[in-house]
Parts: sequence; structure tokens; C-alpha cells
Amino acid sequence: MHDTRRKEMETMAGTLTGMFRESVRQFPEVPALMGKAKGSYMPITYRQMALKVRSFGRGLIALGVQRKDHIVLLSENRPEWAIADMSFAHIGAVNVATFPNSPTNQAEYIISDSGSRVIVVSGLTQLKKAVEIRNRNKHLKIIAMEPPPDGTVDVVTFDEVIELGDASPETNTEFEKRVQNIQPDDWASIIYTSGTTGDPKGVILSHYNFISNVEAAREVLHFKPGEILLSFVPLNHVMGRLADHYLPLSTGSTIAYVESLLRLRQNLQEVRPHYMLLVPRVLEMFHESLLANIAKEPVKKQKMFNWALSVGKECCRQIENKQDIPLFQSLLWKIADKVVYRKIRSHLGLQRLEFFFSGGASLSRATTEFFCALKIRIMEGYGLSETSPLVTVNPSNLLKYGTVGLPIKGVEVKIDEEGEIIVRGPNVMRGYYNKPADTAEAIDKDGWLHTGDIGQFDEDGYLKITDRKKDLIVLSNGKKVAPQPMENQLSESPFISHAIMLGDKRNTVTALLAPNFKNVRDWAVKNKLDIDLHDNMAIASNQEVARLMKGEIERLLPDLADYEKIRKFSIISEELDVENGTLTPTLKVKKRVLMERYKDMIEAMYR
Repeated sequence: MHDTRRKEMETMAGTLTGMFRESVRQFPEVPALMGKAKGSYMPITYRQMALKVRSFGRGLIALGVQRKDHIVLLSENRPEWAIADMSFAHIGAVNVATFPNSPTNQAEYIISDSGSRVIVVSGLTQLKKAVEIRNRNKHLKIIAMEPPPDGTVDVVTFDEVIELGDASPETNTEFEKRVQNIQPDDWASIIYTSGTTGDPKGVILSHYNFISNVEAAREVLHFKPGEILLSFVPLNHVMGRLADHYLPLSTGSTIAYVESLLRLRQNLQEVRPHYMLLVPRVLEMFHESLLANIAKEPVKKQKMFNWALSVGKECCRQIENKQDIPLFQSLLWKIADKVVYRKIRSHLGLQRLEFFFSGGASLSRATTEFFCALKIRIMEGYGLSETSPLVTVNPSNLLKYGTVGLPIKGVEVKIDEEGEIIVRGPNVMRGYYNKPADTAEAIDKDGWLHTGDIGQFDEDGYLKITDRKKDLIVLSNGKKVAPQPMENQLSESPFISHAIMLGDKRNTVTALLAPNFKNVRDWAVKNKLDIDLHDNMAIASNQEVARLMKGEIERLLPDLADYEKIRKFSIISEELDVENGTLTPTLKVKKRVLMERYKDMIEAMYR
């Protein structure tokens, strides 16, 4: 190897810049990114991406961005996001990525808390937030990926920054100097937690935090050069950052970007991806949608599907129990695949799919069994923002449903005396930004990160998550109730979108139920209920709907201990979503918000 090349590799070993430059060297003409433009997906090769990274980075230097400066990235997933992030890494800046559906006040909190002076935004929606924030923070510099409307002042476009970099020859030396000075322990990103239990905290992750996780993930998530990952999970989410960004860029894979949730089905058919990361709720929505569509088919087709599904589920159970599938059963599964499953996969654009990867929350067993039966693998994993993120994952050839898999290479995982999962390894964060007390509480003197999750290992060493430590319900008689398994079971009902267990310091367990209003309406029509189907309040307060929900609780939770039983429940009339502040951007329930919003309803259940 040439001496200069060897020296460069040694200098940048363990950094995101070194990782990316090595991929550019190996796969220069392979498409790195694919974004939608003028109705078609347009490729950007690794070589072209590297040129844009360089030009944008030089432009930022020309604008005065210093090494270790914090830059907020407020954008949906798109090629410019990837180029901006990699440019920050090359010039030693820190990416403070923010959920694009964050309201203005949350974005402003993150800008203020992180001390960011520059914000890069995507389209008009994000630009409006940035301008509103800048009206209160005159020092904020705005860079827009799309040209701003006429009359917008003091906004630099993404292309103008690239042009500025190309037109500033003096930045070339500075750019290379900064690249060579990047160290593995340098901060790469501050990722803010979703704030389900309190104010968001900024998790500091270094270049080597990410690189160690990428290297371990590559041993179980086998991405291949030129194969396509369809990026959907927001890239500021730590699992999206690994699986939809750094991991594919380290392997020469191609990243195509979903336009929006509404166009997910269309984009799947256009791209026909080999891999995709999805949060559990989206996979469950896929499951529910497919079943709803099958229910509209002629009876003959429904019977054929149900037969094929039962055949597949039986085979999956035998695989899970480490039993050989009998020859005749295996033959039936092949026939079911040929007659039924292939048509479904083709219709969905999944004919090339190697696997779905799922993380961020627990996935219902019904959904994993359903996809397994259709010969679509789901590799469940577990991690946190604080662990860069991956801690455990189900190996593709040794899937075990109901678990989040085995610890990845180089990462230690234990269960402490209180049942809490603790983690130690090179993927553990550098700390919470400007929160030394919180950091000391999270990471003990021996380097163990206390995750806040309760779990256990099974006989094969697979990890099961049973609940959040802070979510455990301690009844007034001292009995402890784990709400998460109950909530997950109830959400398997076609009529219950979300369930929230309550009862801490009370004498009994109660629940708030958020209905799946579409399915409840269909049920109401079928049963000829006299009810205004356009009025969610009327649906939530209807006695027949309450009887339906009671029946679902009894059906799905038949074997509870007496103290665990749900004595009362209330049906809420609003649909939970990100916009109304009841769900996080990754579709987790904000329990604290709901308990405050419905405190009168909760108190009424305990009178």
C-alpha cells in the first residue's frame, strides 16, 4: 500500500470520515443515495456524494463554521441530509439532528440547549420554524435545502453553500487539515431523547461510538454493495442513523428515501428494496392493513389466504421450537408461498426484501408470526440513544420471536439485582450534554450504563424486555404490575390502537383505551348501532362500544393475577398522534402527557 494511503487510513481509523472515504475508494461508481426528483428516483454515486460533501463542507468553513461548532439539522430524510451530516463530520462540526415533525417550541429548546448558531432546514415547513426562532435569536444562521419564498431575508440555500465552497480555494487546505485532525473520541452528534418521561436530554455520541456499533452490526446485518435500503425512520433517530445511514454507507449499499408515510406503499413498489428499518407500530399497521384488505376479498380468496397463513404459522412455530419441519408440511408451505405469499410480496414491492429490521419498541407476537408465515423475516433488535444504539439483535438465521436477540460483539449486557438491564462497551455515550448529574446517575463508576429497562435472559441467552423501570406500577398494597406486556397484548386487538395502564400508588389497576376508530366504525356499521359515526366523542361514550372493549380485555388478558386485573377503563375520544403531542416522533405513547390531559377521567375511575 502506498505510504500516503496507509498514513491516511491510520489517521482516520475509527472515524466516520475514514469509514466514508474507504467506501468512496472501493465503490466510486455505485449509487450511494437515491432521492425522488421530477417523479423518478435519481442516483448519486459515492464519488459524486464525496464531491458534494467536500464542497458543502468547504462552504460551511467559508461561512465561519468552526471545529466543534454545533449545527442543527431539521429535515426529513433526503440526500441533502446525508450530505450535510457527512460534511459536518469532515470539518469537525457536531450534528444536532432534530425530528422534522417537532413543533417550533421543541426545536427552539434544542437549539438553545445545544448552543447551536447554525440550522440547516429542508422545505417551507421547516424554514418557517427556523425563521420564527431566528426572530427571537438574531444570531441564528439559516441554510435552506430548497429556495425560500420571495421576500425571505438572510437565508442561504444549500446549493449556494456548495457554490461558495467551490469558489473559495483557500478553504481547500483548511478542509483537508480538519479531516486529518478528526479523532475517534471527537463528538459526532448530539441526539436528543424523545422526552417520554421528562425534558429531552442531549446524548453525546463520538465518532468511535458510531464506528464500533457499525462494525459490530455488520456481522449480523449483512448489507451488500449496490443493494438498496429504503430509508423511512427519521435519520435523527439513533436507530435510523445506524441502519439507514452509517451502516449502508459503510458497506457500499444504496440508500433510497421514502417521500412520506402516505407514499410508502408507492415508494416500496418503485424501489423494491432489499432491506428496510421500520418501527414496530408501522409494521403492525402493515399487518392490520393487509388483514383489512383480505377481509374485502371474495370468500374463496379469504379461505385460501387463511389456509396459507395457518400453514405458515405452524411452520414458524416449529422453527422457533428448533424442530424440523415435516416434509409434507414443508411442501404445503412452498405451495402456499407460490399460490399466495409471492403475490402479496410482489404487490407490496417486497419481492427482493432480505429482511425488515425493527427496533425502538416491542413488536407484538401476532405481527412477527404473521410476517414469518409470509416468509418475510423481521430481525428485532434493542438499543438506546445512549448506546449508539445497538445492544442486541436477533441473528437472521436464529430468529427467536418475543426476544430482542443476542448481545452484539464487544458489548457486555447484564441484569442487575433489581432486574434492570445494564450495558458496557465502546458504544456507550460520552454523557448527556451539560447535564453532569444525569450522566453520573446513568453511568456508574465501573462504566455500566443503567438503561432503565427491565429484562431477563432466556435459556439460550436471548434478551427479553419486560418493561421500563419507571413505568412499573406499584400498587398501594406493595404489589408490582408490569404494564408493558399488558399494553402490548391489548394493542393486538383490531379495535384498540393504544392502551395505557394506570394504578401507581393506587389500590387497583385501571386503563385508558385509545380506540382504532376506523375499525370500531366498521364494527358499528356491521352491528347496526344507532350512533353518529362522525363524532368520536359519541363513539367513545357508547355503551355497546364499552362492552366491545370489555370483551377484548377479557379475551386478550385471560390469565392475569387477581391484583393485575383491570378493574375499570375509560375510552378516550382523540386519536393519538405526533401533532397533538400524545405520541413521540417514533410513535411511542407519551404517558405523562396523557395522564395530565385526562387526569379528571382518571380520578373518576378511582372515586
